Amino acid sequence: MWLEEDAVPVSPLQTILVEVENAARAAGRPGARLLAVSKTQPADAVAALAAAGQRAFGENYVQEAAGKIAALRAQGLEWHLIGHLQSNKAEQAAQLFDWVQTVDRPKLVAALARHRPAEREALNVLIQVNIDDEASKHGCTPEAIPALAAAIVAEPRLRLRGLMAIPAPFPERDRRLAAFARMRALFDTLATTCPTVDTLSMGMSSDFADAIAGGATMVRVGTALFGARRPPPT
Repeated sequence: MWLEEDAVPVSPLQTILVEVENAARAAGRPGARLLAVSKTQPADAVAALAAAGQRAFGENYVQEAAGKIAALRAQGLEWHLIGHLQSNKAEQAAQLFDWVQTVDRPKLVAALARHRPAEREALNVLIQVNIDDEASKHGCTPEAIPALAAAIVAEPRLRLRGLMAIPAPFPERDRRLAAFARMRALFDTLATTCPTVDTLSMGMSSDFADAIAGGATMVRVGTALFGARRPPPT
């Protein structure tokens, strides 16, 4: 049975969850996890969404996230770093986050593993891929995935969970779909060699339905949940 989007006058969270479920059903897929992108949003906005049932949140900036994570620690939320990580922030990131989705170079692998607290579970990591070879974006090349994956798997304090990408926002839908398809192929190949790989993070507020159709198992949605972004922290 299809979920009817207009069946209940719902909150933005409920609306997005329905859209995610419908996109998965249309694609014949089991579903996708929703990551609420809370960058630049205050802790009380995160708390409100958590009270509505959302448990996983994505942050771009380590320093900004630190305050929210501390303020909301009692709620037991799951925190993902989805912004570019500088090596000098790796120690703090390894201590704060449950997931780091933007691992794209061996130096970062070593730093995260070295600083992950022994009392915490292994840090879940995704390899960020620059799937459209954009000069303005971070991420490794598709060809670099095997070596980077091997480096992660060799670290007991890290757990390789899959791949992440931010495809180029081409105006042509077929080009965007092609990028999702290439990411899915890379993900399927990686999953055959690593049993812990189960997550393909791609798709945002404007294109998450297409991303799910293309094979995403996690979508990152901010604006559609929280509204327009606030100015970044200074």
